[in-house]
Amino acid sequence: MKAVRTAPERAPEHEFEAAYGLPEPLPPGERLLWQGQPAAGLVARRIFHLRALAIYFALMLAWRVAVLVHDGASLAQTWRGTLSLALLALVALGILGLLARLMARTTVYTLTDQRVVMRIGIVLTVTYNLPLRQIDGAHLVDLGQGRGEIALQLRQGVRIAYLHLWPHARPWRLSAPQPMLRCLSDVRVPSERLAQAWSMANAMPARPAIDTPSAGPAPVMGPLAGSGQAA
Repeated sequence: MKAVRTAPERAPEHEFEAAYGLPEPLPPGERLLWQGQPAAGLVARRIFHLRALAIYFALMLAWRVAVLVHDGASLAQTWRGTLSLALLALVALGILGLLARLMARTTVYTLTDQRVVMRIGIVLTVTYNLPLRQIDGAHLVDLGQGRGEIALQLRQGVRIAYLHLWPHARPWRLSAPQPMLRCLSDVRVPSERLAQAWSMANAMPARPAIDTPSAGPAPVMGPLAGSGQAA
């Protein structure tokens, strides 16, 4: 695969993969450092908000039951009055759960010593190649218990449309979209290897930074030395 100098490469995926998660084999000399996928359970909770929706539907059902009982409905009438709502809630939650599982299964994140590769998409699968020299910073979202997400801050002038990336994009960064490795069950290994690979590819040290959870995503690579931009 050829590294693009002005913008990340967006290549259509085919049924046959020359290498897992990659549309073509790695060029000679390029080393694979890490591959991973989102965890389906985390995708369901963080991206599709399945837990919050389940609580919302439960409250709606409880309210419906309370209204029917207050109006003097019998047990049978209460059951019939809430059954259709309960079925609709189960169907909606089931569809979202299936989407979360499909997203997790069809996504592959790859880190090499030269780039980050994101193979994403359920129906229309595409691959984005993000050369490490076009990345200015990386932000870690700590989800606890070793889980987390990594947002990649692209160099000025390099961008991908937010809708093309979603949901593999840092939320609410619409004017300057940041590709994001979502819902990783073990974020420590890729974050450490990303910092090391960036430092080698750019021939300058990646400066780790410490941030507080309340301040939002913490920089993995700090403001990168020589980048001229805050991570």
